[in-house]
Amino acid sequence: MKKNMFAKVASMLLVGALVAASLTGCSSSTNESSGTTESNTTESSTTESSTSESSKAESSAAESSTKESSTAESSTAAEASSEAPLSGEVNAAGSSALQPLAQAAAEAFMEKNPDLAVNVNGGGSGEGCKQVAAGTIDIGNSDVDASEKIDADAAKALVDHKVCIITNAAIVNKDLGITNLTTDQLIDIFTGKVTNWKDVGGPDLEIMLCTRPASSGTRALFKTYALNGQEETTGLENDNSGELMTTVAQNKGAIGYLALSYLVDNDSVQAVSIDGVEPTLENTYNGTYKVWGYEHMYTNGEGSEQAQAFINYIMSDEFAPNIEKMGYGVTSKLSDAAIKTHE
Repeated sequence: MKKNMFAKVASMLLVGALVAASLTGCSSSTNESSGTTESNTTESSTTESSTSESSKAESSAAESSTKESSTAESSTAAEASSEAPLSGEVNAAGSSALQPLAQAAAEAFMEKNPDLAVNVNGGGSGEGCKQVAAGTIDIGNSDVDASEKIDADAAKALVDHKVCIITNAAIVNKDLGITNLTTDQLIDIFTGKVTNWKDVGGPDLEIMLCTRPASSGTRALFKTYALNGQEETTGLENDNSGELMTTVAQNKGAIGYLALSYLVDNDSVQAVSIDGVEPTLENTYNGTYKVWGYEHMYTNGEGSEQAQAFINYIMSDEFAPNIEKMGYGVTSKLSDAAIKTHE
């Protein structure tokens, strides 16, 4: 009986051991399965993330490339548009002092724009201001501020473009022998107080006064800075500076005034120093020679596209070397001392 009991106990212990072993195996299998699943899930997630980021990067690069291409095309189109030749017509008139420079610029600008006609005429600063204010021309050239030549309200409607500076000089006949005059002597001559050259150190010869019309900007500038605002007396009136220079060159007792630009490569007359200071660009820049002014190109409002382009060309770096070469001054070279003389 005892043997049977021991056999039963042993049998039960064996069964328990087998069950325990079976449960341990299932648990291990489950853990392995769970770990594998989690690992696969993580790898899958990483792969998807990598794929997504790669897709985004490619999309961003494509967009960037498209934008750069669009910008480049836009820039090229803008450049092509800005360089497109102009057509039509630009009419300018006024200052005879500025006329040579404006004419040279017109010829160069028309070469760049074969379908555009730029016409430059004289007539005096007053006429230039009047005509541009009336709308009969595109650009009014003037040696003085428009308010000195036309009604203040009309002048306010104009847009001023200071393209350069102009130096004025008193000139006499080369055979006269006069190379310098004081300010007082110059005033006495042009106001009629002195009528013979012997009274200012010259020969016994009657003074022949050559002047410009009241509309002339050159006359207004010379009156302000050479004659200290004194009105000149009646003389032989010349319509333009070129005509005045010819008159002085042909008459020994003659004296007049004109822009320094007319004396470039021209020795037919003698330029006169004032108070010992020669009328040169260098002396204008440093402030020792005071008979100079700004050259203005006026438009009515902003002006036409063609007029704006022509004025921009005159003030461009491309055309700049011609300014001093032709006897005009560059505004940026004026010293503070020079500017103060005109404030």
